[in-house]
Amino acid sequence: MTCSSRSEKQLKKLNRDNQRRVVKAIVALAEDPRPQGSRKLAGYDDVFRIRVGPYRVLYSVSGKKLVIIILKIGHRKNVYR
Repeated sequence: MTCSSRSEKQLKKLNRDNQRRVVKAIVALAEDPRPQGSRKLAGYDDVFRIRVGPYRVLYSVSGKKLVIIILKIGHRKNVYR
């Protein structure tokens, strides 16, 4: 699992409680890359999103080996821009 530099910065901007919740959800993606509640984003082949409270984690799953790339982390009103 890798994170883009953008998503690392976005994660650091969250308060500690939300950081913990988001990191826990990201780590859980290693076990199940498409958990219940994950949605595929329209217009993309391999980009999904998961909800973590008011925040969204956008990620890509690729390859025969499980490779998860965290693309963006942000509040639901801003993350899709």
